[in-house]
Amino acid sequence: MPIATPEVYAAMLDRAKAGSFAYPAINVSSSQTIIGAIRGFAEAESDGIIQFSWGGAEYASGSTVKHMVDGAVALAEFAHVVAKNYKVNIGIHTDHCPAEKLDGFMRPLLEFGAQRIKEGKSPLFNSHMWDGSAVDMPENMKVARELLDKSVAARTVLEIEIGVVGGEEDGIEAKHDAKLYSTPEDALLTIETLGTDAKARYMVAATFGNVHGVYKPGNVVLQPKILKTLQEAVAAKLGLPAGSKPMDLVFHGGSGSLLSEIRESLDYGVIKMNVDTDTQYAFTRPVVDHIMKNYDGVLKIDGEVGNKKAYDPRAWGKAAEAGIAARVGVACEDLRSTGTSLLK
Repeated sequence: MPIATPEVYAAMLDRAKAGSFAYPAINVSSSQTIIGAIRGFAEAESDGIIQFSWGGAEYASGSTVKHMVDGAVALAEFAHVVAKNYKVNIGIHTDHCPAEKLDGFMRPLLEFGAQRIKEGKSPLFNSHMWDGSAVDMPENMKVARELLDKSVAARTVLEIEIGVVGGEEDGIEAKHDAKLYSTPEDALLTIETLGTDAKARYMVAATFGNVHGVYKPGNVVLQPKILKTLQEAVAAKLGLPAGSKPMDLVFHGGSGSLLSEIRESLDYGVIKMNVDTDTQYAFTRPVVDHIMKNYDGVLKIDGEVGNKKAYDPRAWGKAAEAGIAARVGVACEDLRSTGTSLLK
């Protein structure tokens, strides 16, 4: 199927909330990783999300060019062409835009999206993320309000972050004294600022000890029940029944998390979980295996000609694609999205 329309994307998010599961959101930075991710979703019979960080988009534009908007648009256009060959719905998201990248990444993409709507075209993207974790909450909300209005014009969903995800991503590292746990006050200010209009939809990456980077299971101190307290505070504010999950929550920094912690977060309204570190390794590991096993074919040793079939990028590229696809399948199983596609 083609990339999800705004209506289908909304239905995907609603379905996840109702079913207490989440979509893996796979960071990609090339045509090969896009195909591998979509293949993984199709094999798991799960709808899903692919996403580009500003660094990934910059890389995709050419390592000597580094034009993040062009890179993001090119990746999205490619995804629209190839996704129709797979029987799942795929959303396209841009990930972690900090304040210093707004004018070079997210704002131009939102303007680009709004212009497409004016021209009668469908959106190229489904959602974009403003990462205001490095600024105080009043400033975070001020920018979020501006970007939410622009998102409505572009027919995209806004993702925001309240609190800070620890560790490092795309060269940006959280401070050692960072606020790693979101508070009910953060959640209430979010609702008061951005409202609850379904036509101006947004997702909230609330933090509960999350850390970006590479960690062994059990080494990350998560407190998923923080998400429950946030939902309870907002539900009470809105006069909703006990047990309501009014916020669409996002789980960042999942490496090293216990499966029990991941599953608990789903019960509190997490509908999207970012997956990057593990899928990067899953993509690269088969390439290393191929090169080590075919060393004398990949390299022209002692004046020999090597083996074209061994160093043809398609040879190791197929293995890399299969590797990331398999890891996406594991993510779908962990997040309970396996077999939940709207197209089943």
